[in-house]
Amino acid sequence: GSTCNACDEDNPENATILQLNTDGSGRQVVAHGLRNTIGFDWHPATKELFGMDHGIDWLGDEDQQEELNQIKPGAGYGWPSIIADGKHYPANKPKSGESYEAFDAKNQRPLLLYKAHSAPLGLVFNRATQFPKEYQNDAFVTMHGSWNRAQPSGYKLVRVHFNAQGQPERFEDFITGFLVDNDKSEFGRPCGLVQAPDGSLLMGDDDNGVIYRVAYTGGTKKKS
Repeated sequence: GSTCNACDEDNPENATILQLNTDGSGRQVVAHGLRNTIGFDWHPATKELFGMDHGIDWLGDEDQQEELNQIKPGAGYGWPSIIADGKHYPANKPKSGESYEAFDAKNQRPLLLYKAHSAPLGLVFNRATQFPKEYQNDAFVTMHGSWNRAQPSGYKLVRVHFNAQGQPERFEDFITGFLVDNDKSEFGRPCGLVQAPDGSLLMGDDDNGVIYRVAYTGGTKKKS
């Protein structure tokens, strides 16, 4: 992740995703220009890497949107000069000295955008059969929730629907209810997320210091 909201990092390992061996050797940058990609995982079928990146703060309620990116080896993602769907961030011109347009052409665009300041943290793909078949190979993302938005965003677990070709198509709410008092207060803040061996989801809530187990218990409705 980055050390700042929006700046030109001096350390080439900041605002990147790193790869290294289990003994710490072979350390290398896989992708750069990512402000803060905390949650990432590999698609079960295509083995492609996807991650959710936190957008820049202090740009108003609607900017910068959170990004769902396909992480490609050696690729750049624009931060801090190019944000969201190609917007130019005037406070940080490309460090290389080239134009925004030339710099943008070298970088990857996000595949999907989500409401600004939602703060995505955990991301996991559904690899099990505990949920109905239509959830197979979809992803789940915890949205920790905003702290600087007039109308709060996030505070939920969302599903990312992927098509048969392994590409994301849309976000949809999966677990809500963490905002109360007409969205003026929060009941909890979803954070970490893993899939348990039985296929259920284990979702952390760092407001209450608890872990929720999310499992499918439904069945086929009997015909009368």
